[in-house]
Amino acid sequence: MARTGKHQQSRTPFLSRPGVRRLAGFVLVTAIALVFVFENTTSVKIRLLVPEVTMPLWGALLIAWGLGILGAAFTLHRRR
Repeated sequence: MARTGKHQQSRTPFLSRPGVRRLAGFVLVTAIALVFVFENTTSVKIRLLVPEVTMPLWGALLIAWGLGILGAAFTLHRRR
């Protein structure tokens, strides 16, 4: 028996929800960034203000990516 009246709720499709769309974009960008990071495996010299360190490029890119995610999360948290 079909429900009619005020008890019936309209449901939005799963992929049309704003949270799912944002998460899908984040997952896509993260996957592309991680492929880029792990394809760059050469060692590079990086100057950290005064000291100079030699480390794999993927490590430096991963650190920069993580700091970017933290900065974005902090910015979004402060807007609320």
